[in-house]
Amino acid sequence: MSKFIQPKNYKSTLTIYETQTAIGYLKRTFEKELSQALNLKRVSAPLFVEPKTGLNDNLNGFERPVTFDIAENGAVAEVVHSLAKWKRMALHKYGFSVGEGLYTDMNAIRRDEEMDNLHSIYVDQWDWEKVIDRDMRNIDYLKDTVRSIVDAICNTFDSLKNIYPRINTRLTRDVSFVTTQELEDMYPELTSKQRENAYTREHRTACIMQIGDTLRSGNKHDGRAPDYDDWHLNCDIMIWHDALDCAIEVSSMGIRVDAEALEYQLEKAGCNDRKQLDFHKMLLNNELPLSMGGGIGQSRMCMVWLQKAHIGEVQVSVWDDDTVNICKENGIVLL
Repeated sequence: MSKFIQPKNYKSTLTIYETQTAIGYLKRTFEKELSQALNLKRVSAPLFVEPKTGLNDNLNGFERPVTFDIAENGAVAEVVHSLAKWKRMALHKYGFSVGEGLYTDMNAIRRDEEMDNLHSIYVDQWDWEKVIDRDMRNIDYLKDTVRSIVDAICNTFDSLKNIYPRINTRLTRDVSFVTTQELEDMYPELTSKQRENAYTREHRTACIMQIGDTLRSGNKHDGRAPDYDDWHLNCDIMIWHDALDCAIEVSSMGIRVDAEALEYQLEKAGCNDRKQLDFHKMLLNNELPLSMGGGIGQSRMCMVWLQKAHIGEVQVSVWDDDTVNICKENGIVLL
């Protein structure tokens, strides 16, 4: 247990079995809403990849992938951290046109993840990616896409509310956009997470933009791998969660690097050695389509929709004894 948030007077609105039924309904409904909003088609996704392809997401650069050897051919494979780079390769492979895209169920293991109310070593996301052209590589298109995703989230909840009217979750479609530099200027005395909480508490649905590069203070708001999002055209979608009295990041997304942005970010991050990997070579040679994409946490969204106090209420994972005991003391039933 890392940083447990103890909810005040918590009691789940739904029973365990109602929760399971609602999760199934929410996932089916949101997939339909998302695919229609962004013009996406469902595809299958890998659970593991070969390291030499460069397709695994390095996240913040220190997380250790789960690695295993394959008896048949002696090759080494890594369980994915995310599908950020794989999806762009898939767009190329499937021949999608501008304005078309894909979505998939992504399941991953992040063994170095903190385990608290919002984090588990098991990760489940809706991963999506779509082809864009150069004229779409701008903040306005990013904002329009964010609004479409938030509408899909709210439409899904409105549908659930018809089945379980006693659920009292408060969502707003009105997205407030802010850059990480603007946040630092507003709240210079706060940490990055404290800034996100302060801003999202006020606006309830927020989009934090431009994550990964250095701020004027010399610090970074948060880490981002240098080889998928363009640090100047990415964002996190945050929603205020009343049960935990905090902001929850439900999606990390962005317009992806082109060759120029990749060169800049690899140099800035000290990762020029990645230029020798297959994925990066194709990007630098302009062999992959321009794209944008992101991941939307399935368990995170179920927590928001159902006002759950712990991610273990909406997914099955492994927890330490302290977490199990303190959840039991607070009326939190882990699956």
